[in-house]
Amino acid sequence: MFQGTFTALVTPFAHGRVDEAAFERLIESQIHAGITGIVAVGTTGESPTLDHEEHRRVIELAVQFAKGRCMVIAGTGSNSTAEAIDLTQESERLGAQAALVVAPYYNKPSQEGLFRHYKAIANATTLPIVLYSVPGRCGIEIGVDTCVRLARECSNIVAIKEAGGSSERVNALRSALPPTFEVISGDDSLTLPFIAAGAVGVISVASNVIPKQVCELVDAALAGKNEEARRRHYELYHLFRDLFIEANPVPSKHALALMGQMTPDVRLPLCELSTASAAKLEATLRQLRLIA
Repeated sequence: MFQGTFTALVTPFAHGRVDEAAFERLIESQIHAGITGIVAVGTTGESPTLDHEEHRRVIELAVQFAKGRCMVIAGTGSNSTAEAIDLTQESERLGAQAALVVAPYYNKPSQEGLFRHYKAIANATTLPIVLYSVPGRCGIEIGVDTCVRLARECSNIVAIKEAGGSSERVNALRSALPPTFEVISGDDSLTLPFIAAGAVGVISVASNVIPKQVCELVDAALAGKNEEARRRHYELYHLFRDLFIEANPVPSKHALALMGQMTPDVRLPLCELSTASAAKLEATLRQLRLIA
């Protein structure tokens, strides 16, 4: 279901508001490049600083602009189970085809608490649910045993976005979970080794900027074209790295602004790239001939 390349979309802003025209252009560029699907209002979409109406509106726009030409996954996670349920149910009403649900952040629940959190969300929707484990942001990891319990007891929990930075973790998940439960890379620079360990694709930040190139890398890796996949990986590696030179999505928005697609605006507490980081990112973009 989730094999391929999914873009964790940035949310464009202009004059403090969501720039709907730029968002439409971004989605069109993704579809034209052959992306498998898009993720609206995830971490890259600055979900923490969108209010509830903006969150709902961005998901609505993603569905509207995609027009059924690619899968639309809605980011619906929260550290409040009730809020996550509400966002997931609303996304289902708006026409999203799946939900990406990040582990609760800040309150650091136990594994039992995580299990109950996700089970409550799954019981409240018919949408397929992608778990999202990113301990660097959330302070907790969704344990392998917890994933196994959820896969066993919740038929619509069908995949995990793994952003823990370890191929060994993919090995552990893949060996413990049924073959139908999919593992998706959550880190562009680890997509190639993750696919080698059994992942089926990536939810990508870099594909905001280079959707066609990321699709080509993933397609080659999934097809077992190892030499081609490695070549593409090393061609793109410096950009993968530099798009995280400061907090995501600040570098991606800076790159997209230089490419004429939107403003670089982010919302506080995020702010613009430092001069040194901007210079490094811009040199990489020039090397790839993405800017003059």
